[in-house]
Amino acid sequence: MPRVPQPSSPGAYLLLRAAAGFLRKDDGPRVAVFDTTGWDTHANEGGARGQLSVRLGALDAGLRTLKEQLGPVWKDTAVLIATEFGRTAATNGTRGTDHGTGAAAFLLGGAVQGGRVIADWPGLSASNLYEGRDLKPTLDLRAVMKGVLSDHLKVPSAALEKDVFPESASIRPLTGLL
Repeated sequence: MPRVPQPSSPGAYLLLRAAAGFLRKDDGPRVAVFDTTGWDTHANEGGARGQLSVRLGALDAGLRTLKEQLGPVWKDTAVLIATEFGRTAATNGTRGTDHGTGAAAFLLGGAVQGGRVIADWPGLSASNLYEGRDLKPTLDLRAVMKGVLSDHLKVPSAALEKDVFPESASIRPLTGLL
């Protein structure tokens, strides 16, 4: 898995252009995975001009680059953006957020039936927070991933439960995403 440089660096866009070039080919790969760095922000996340906003802006520009470079292949594309941890609901003493439980994932691309939010919104009141500090998780991310892998790449259910996500038979794929 290539490690993408900081989202705003020129190297990140070069890597996205190169990956799109391979993905566009009829005999090219069908999957690309990118691991970006610099998201573990604990201080001075800021509002519209803070470091988190800058990173999200760079992510947006990178996704736009990927879409442009994929050209007509974009219509058959699904891009899943996920993180391995969420963030606390409240800011900490250094104007940032700490690691939390619930997080968001984004699914986009021409193959996606988008324009909607799929969630059970628990709310942000103290009584609705997980352990009094985190957004309460309501959907296992593996359900989203299983749905994409099953519907988009036709990975059989048995392989998803045995090889991709071992011991996950109780987590059903989220359908209707593509």
